[in-house]
Amino acid sequence: MDFSLQQTATLIQNSNVIVLTAHVQPDGDCLGSMIALHHYLLALGKDVRMVLDDDIPALYKFLPGQEMINKPAAKVLNADLLIVLDASDVERIGHVKEHVNAPILNIDHHLSNTKFADYWYINTHSAATGEIILQLLTLLDAKITADMATCLYTAIATDCGFFRYANTSVQTMRFAADLMEYGANPHIISEYMETKSFDSLLTLGKVLETLELHYHGKIATITILPNTLSSLDSTEGFINYPRIIDGVEIAIMFKVMNDGMIRISFRSKTVDVSKLALSFGGGGHARAAGCAIMGVIEDVTTEVLHTAIKHLSEKIS
Repeated sequence: MDFSLQQTATLIQNSNVIVLTAHVQPDGDCLGSMIALHHYLLALGKDVRMVLDDDIPALYKFLPGQEMINKPAAKVLNADLLIVLDASDVERIGHVKEHVNAPILNIDHHLSNTKFADYWYINTHSAATGEIILQLLTLLDAKITADMATCLYTAIATDCGFFRYANTSVQTMRFAADLMEYGANPHIISEYMETKSFDSLLTLGKVLETLELHYHGKIATITILPNTLSSLDSTEGFINYPRIIDGVEIAIMFKVMNDGMIRISFRSKTVDVSKLALSFGGGGHARAAGCAIMGVIEDVTTEVLHTAIKHLSEKIS
């Protein structure tokens, strides 16, 4: 059922036992949005918990409240409401869907959203789900603390490339200014986000050795194998290196996990890669999307490249 923001607020207010979750391969938007909302619901006295079917990248360990995020337990949780943040498809929340028994409210901003939930509020004009959560908290007349502001600033800034991407709007900049007034410190957040370990920089060099160009230089790929991945705290930002190459329209990063799962990130300058990700059961934004495929890296690379070339040739023609 399509909800307004006011209906979304009312549903949350009328629920007492609430579980919050977000997509696997968590980024700043899903984590910041979830943790900020968690702070608010705790302050209201709600019985609320955060469950995420993935590890939290070391990059985001500075977010105040991230230590309260748990992985899905074997025991089924009964709740009044499961709020799914920043996820366009139920598969994107992993095993959480099996371990929480509750109606689902989906709050999201992706064009590729499949409207899988019982209730949904989707605003595709928002640069980040963090923008929606800030609007929701404002509607609820919430007291926005410095911790909440830090989380929401991180959510918004990371999803628009720290205000460099095309989804940055005038409203986005106003939201950022509001969050600074609430106590977010952009310079401190940037320091956390930009700090890399010595080993991470050395490993980046190894990853860039896998860089390849395809389809007349319009597609660029990098591949991260498990032995390389094990030495990294985070792969955040790696995909930007193939993306910035002159002439590249689609950048693809293949990340091979130990269990045979291959996590794939897409970035583009002009092409809608959310449709490309959706064709493999993923989703995302027009310029940044992702999916996960079980298989052998050589086969998956061939399949994804074939689809990307077809996608790009149709766009060009």
